[in-house]
Amino acid sequence: MFKAQNLTNLKSNMSGNPTTPPVSTSGRLQPICYRMHPDRRLLDGGCGSSDCDHCQHAESEESGHVHEVPPCLLGLQHHTTIGYDGLTRVAMMITPDCGGSFRDQAWEAVSTIRAILRQQGEPMAVTVQTVFVAEAADVPVARQIFDAAYGEEMPLTLFVVQPPCGGVGIAIEAWAISTRTVSVGYHGPHLLTLEHDGIRWIHASAGTLNLGKRTAYEQSAEAFAALGKVLSGVHASFTDVVRVWLYQGNITEEEEDGTERYRELNRARTDFFENYDFATNPLAATAHGHAVYPASTGIGTLEHGLITTCLAVQTDRKDVRVLSLENPQQTSAFDYPKEYSRKSPKFSRAMAMRLGNHLTTWVSGTASIVNAETVHPGDVAKQTEQTLDNIEKLIAAENFTRQGWDDCGATLADLAKVRVYVKHAKDFEACRAVCERRLGRIPAIYAQADVCRPDLLVEIEGVAFSPIPRRLPDPPTP
Repeated sequence: MFKAQNLTNLKSNMSGNPTTPPVSTSGRLQPICYRMHPDRRLLDGGCGSSDCDHCQHAESEESGHVHEVPPCLLGLQHHTTIGYDGLTRVAMMITPDCGGSFRDQAWEAVSTIRAILRQQGEPMAVTVQTVFVAEAADVPVARQIFDAAYGEEMPLTLFVVQPPCGGVGIAIEAWAISTRTVSVGYHGPHLLTLEHDGIRWIHASAGTLNLGKRTAYEQSAEAFAALGKVLSGVHASFTDVVRVWLYQGNITEEEEDGTERYRELNRARTDFFENYDFATNPLAATAHGHAVYPASTGIGTLEHGLITTCLAVQTDRKDVRVLSLENPQQTSAFDYPKEYSRKSPKFSRAMAMRLGNHLTTWVSGTASIVNAETVHPGDVAKQTEQTLDNIEKLIAAENFTRQGWDDCGATLADLAKVRVYVKHAKDFEACRAVCERRLGRIPAIYAQADVCRPDLLVEIEGVAFSPIPRRLPDPPTP
């Protein structure tokens, strides 16, 4: 159920340094110092100085007097706060801007996440984070920092070697949730569960699999099997999965027999999915004649291995349903002709979940494709426009009505965050200009990554949160 709030304020986007201090449960402002220790930790509880220019002091709410937060070492905040079903969720897209060493940038990113969470006024836990790095050699440094920051409450963490655009060494997409009424289960580095009000959310990963000289098909088959085994450890199945992410090294590279690595991933995924009927998911709504698969992103990385992760949902609640969405102007990926892959990619264009009066729509990785063909080859700006057009049509109310949910829908403004994958670093600014014009202040991370076709220059994924209007009962028949 929604919190008591105007439906148009279901979520709020923030960009820039914080200007509203956090409030504690006791009704007094929590002091935070934005000056850092030499080891780049924020000073807990303020620095103790009454005249610190970097400190936001503990004035009472009643006084109405609050020091403005000055410019500081924290990066710009780009996050969305979403309130529904009695919970607060925060989507954070953090790209540091301090420069300096990788360690400096990583500390800035983690400290920015911490500052955002302290503004929420309730206990929060980071549940999952995707860490984009420019160099695989920097991952051990990031792990040390995360160990210090999170301790035993480590979120499920994925390291993806996709250089953040703009020249920085790290960017982090992190999701956090209020923990007053949520049970968080930490089941090791590759599995985390959330339980609240009869719903269980399962974040699972098989980690990074690199089988040396094994073929892309063998590597992919092993990765899917490993991910299925992780899910089974908490009595879940792939039929419970609503969203999948696949990060494949050298995605468009050809194997010795001349077959593209991504096509072999698709063949392995098809073979694995033959063991599952996603339409049997008790939450699945009628698919109106098309196949049912999870939403998915398949994107390249600079490592040769394969990273797999997924989100699954389990519940007996009667007000929860999921619906796989297809785009009216695109051929469904699972119906692509063999010229694109010996066995077609098995994913839906989006997966939507209705929970009471709330709609969540996970948008798969989307590119400049109409029907099954790439359009606007060589023009990143036009490809970005077409990609956003595709997303807009996919999540529109008209498309939900077409597929049986006539009270649902979303717009680009309902996106809580986006990831933008840009094939060539030189195209970053042109791509970002289109995204900022079309999406405004929606939090985003831009990463350089190879898209699954040689002629595709950009791919965008996201998640939208939108209200479902309450229906009034039909008037009595006279």
